[in-house]
Amino acid sequence: MKLFHYAAPQHFYPLAGRIWPWLALLATVLALAGLWVGFMVAPSDAQQGQAYRIIYIHVPVSWLAMVIYLAMAFWSVLGLVFNTRLSGLMTRALAPTGALLAFLSLWTGALWGKPMWGTYWVWDARLTSMLILLFLYLGYIALTSAIEDPRRSDRAGALVAVVGAVNVPIIYFSVKWWNTLHQGASVSLTQSPRMASIMLTGMLLMSLAVWLYAAAIALWRVRSLILERDSHAAWVQQLPEVLAHRAQRALRGAA
Repeated sequence: MKLFHYAAPQHFYPLAGRIWPWLALLATVLALAGLWVGFMVAPSDAQQGQAYRIIYIHVPVSWLAMVIYLAMAFWSVLGLVFNTRLSGLMTRALAPTGALLAFLSLWTGALWGKPMWGTYWVWDARLTSMLILLFLYLGYIALTSAIEDPRRSDRAGALVAVVGAVNVPIIYFSVKWWNTLHQGASVSLTQSPRMASIMLTGMLLMSLAVWLYAAAIALWRVRSLILERDSHAAWVQQLPEVLAHRAQRALRGAA
């Protein structure tokens, strides 16, 4: 029942405000540590040379691009089943970050593919399904922005998120299902890592940093969405930051 207590935007708003700065700070520290290990400490790869170092950005953002879409589908299911307003807001808050990470995944993959494959892009199953994921993110954002009624917008977006989640396992298993140029996973839960421990350390630090960044920015963004949607609610009008903003406007008007 405590979890359902925070399903109400007025209760989740202060909780998100307390959490997101700490997540952002920790993400910054881990990112600096991960970049230092990956680009300054880890040795070059025997086959790929220095070009392999792009994995410290490419792999974390690719992982999170998929995970965030699954998180959107999760929140969408909660919204469709329990009709909670926070579910739609969280899905909206996650979508721009997911779209950014999907774009970075494709961009860094292209930079990595040029020296490895001799071309920036091929219609490989992994690359094509990741491109579809980017289009799903952009489609969700466009659809929810086009519908003015919040309830209808949340429901339409939820359906897109749930149906589009089918693409995530296709991305993940595409290397195993089809004969693709993209290499297999270097890290697996069922197999020992295929890279040196110092390389793995740098990648895991960067992965944790991206995870925490995504969580922090989503919580920060959902607070703005809550204020926008509940701007006329009594509890919003009593928030210290809203009262301070109104006082500043009054002072500027008096001047």
